[in-house]
Amino acid sequence: MYNDIVKFIHKLYRTEDLIPLHEPNFSGNEKAYLNICIDSTFVSSVGKFVDRFEEMVAEYTGANKAVVCVNGTNALHLAMLLVGVERGDEVLTQALTFIATCNAINYIGAHPVFIDVDRDTMGLSPIAIEKWLSENAEIKDGTCYNIKTRRRIKACVPMHTFGHPVHLDELVEVCSKYYIELVEDAAESLGSFYKGKHTGTFGKVGVLSFNGNKTITTGGGGMLLFNDEELAKQAKHLTTQAKMPHRWEFVHDQIGYNYRMPNINAALGCAQMENLDKFLENKRKTAEEYRTFFLNNSDIAFFTEPNNCKSNYWLNVILLKDKKAQQEFLQYTNHHGIMTRPVWCLMNKLPMFDNCQTDGLEWTNWFEERVVNLPSSVRL
Repeated sequence: MYNDIVKFIHKLYRTEDLIPLHEPNFSGNEKAYLNICIDSTFVSSVGKFVDRFEEMVAEYTGANKAVVCVNGTNALHLAMLLVGVERGDEVLTQALTFIATCNAINYIGAHPVFIDVDRDTMGLSPIAIEKWLSENAEIKDGTCYNIKTRRRIKACVPMHTFGHPVHLDELVEVCSKYYIELVEDAAESLGSFYKGKHTGTFGKVGVLSFNGNKTITTGGGGMLLFNDEELAKQAKHLTTQAKMPHRWEFVHDQIGYNYRMPNINAALGCAQMENLDKFLENKRKTAEEYRTFFLNNSDIAFFTEPNNCKSNYWLNVILLKDKKAQQEFLQYTNHHGIMTRPVWCLMNKLPMFDNCQTDGLEWTNWFEERVVNLPSSVRL
């Protein structure tokens, strides 16, 4: 059976060579824009491509404003600072995520609390959030507190796993009920929509990533999405070392961060955005090829987008029967020139976060034993 799958994927990507999990595609104006950038000498954090990239992403996602950062991790860090997360606070999130989500929480000195995911999204479950809060939280003067630790529960950070949106309406509702700020980790979900609205625009702040393995890339890079334009201005200020505008003087009015994206990276981003719709269409066709191939396979299930959602299928997912089958599949495919991978080691199993609170993580643990990511690059 595994041999048939290997043959299918090699045929799908029209090569007998090693097939990577997700590689970038540079088939547009990337080189032309890089040359313009170099010729202008504006290769650092000031330049027309920075402004244009922010405008393009804001227009595409429907956000009122977008602010670029040098990577997605520091965009997450800044997002939580902007919504008021402070040292000693608690942040509700999922253990099934890339470590950047939890590192950004830890940078502030806050504490992640790991809540289970939903079976149909692989992302943070509003039902599980509501249940945990009803048993562990209380509201005092418009602030949510953990009745066991006495810490303030300030924010909730769902991650749209592999590009599949979480149940955002319900999550917005439960966060509002408990006075908790919603920050969307939409790092993997550029081009994903929930009920016709782009991910990253439901919370107070949304975060995108443009790492080399994402749907579009700037080499590194991240983006903050805002509905509140004043908060976006504050974000821009903080990313530029909180420098007060002046033609020649250097005066800073608060602690800022060197989180600016260089113009040369933004030049790549502008070219990539011009091809985003084409990339997404290509990736959805690939997902459909996988779905059809696995349709009658009783041992392997292809993971499809949740109801009311349009997913970008950043990384395609299959679910194996159990841990043994997962490991056998990973070994066979990687040995035969197909890069596949399991889901990340769960955050609560890492030594840095193994003392954090959880709700038991039933579906989270179920996914960890079964998920395999298949090659998902844009096919030439």
